[in-house]
Amino acid sequence: MTRMNSTVQAVEETGRTQRKLAPAYEQIKRYVIERIANGTWKPGDAIPSETMLVKEFGVARMTVSRALRELTTERVLTRVQGLGTFVAPREYESTVLEIRNIADEIASRGHRHAARVIRLETSNLQTAISELDLASGPVFHSTIVHLEEGEPIQYEDRYVNPKVFPHYLERDFSLETPNRYMVRLAPIQRAEFRIYAHKPDAQIRRQLEMDIGEPCLMVWRRTWVGEAVATAVRLWHPASRFHLAGHV
Repeated sequence: MTRMNSTVQAVEETGRTQRKLAPAYEQIKRYVIERIANGTWKPGDAIPSETMLVKEFGVARMTVSRALRELTTERVLTRVQGLGTFVAPREYESTVLEIRNIADEIASRGHRHAARVIRLETSNLQTAISELDLASGPVFHSTIVHLEEGEPIQYEDRYVNPKVFPHYLERDFSLETPNRYMVRLAPIQRAEFRIYAHKPDAQIRRQLEMDIGEPCLMVWRRTWVGEAVATAVRLWHPASRFHLAGHV
């Protein structure tokens, strides 16, 4: 038993020595990974800021930046401009929270996607501000019609948190969908949605080229990046051109 204890102590001491001999950025990477592995930091949790890590390790900011940059590339962390750095979701969590891009759905059917941007603006709509869990506006607002082989199949009415996506209004969403743009910048940590059967108003009915009285399926969805609500969207689909499908 004494020999076994001595062996364990020797292994632990070797590990500590190796950590001390490793470059400073590698020590920071191991520090982060160890806290994720032991459950101190969980998926979606914010990690200490670069400033705090600089003070804790007594190194230059560029050393900390390199460590966090490499961990982000390795998908251990996810960094969101203006909000901080977060523990990335585990792979199985990413699969569960995957929200398919309508352009990809259309392409999977061998069809051509196109988008018609109707509105791209700031808004002080109180309902939208509340849905984004913000104290005040303005927020960003877009309305886009998505077409499959030239036929409109979805009216997207989206509000976006400007703290999470500050350059949203600068994008050309006829070339890249909002979904693809946002997921590319900041992976989703959490989502909630509801599905309703509604009659669209005259504007939506015209944009979707629907008959008077034809119902819509409307999907309402909010998604989170870190602790912030990133976007709230209403997706209107003509009932005759839409169905829900999935597998488990």
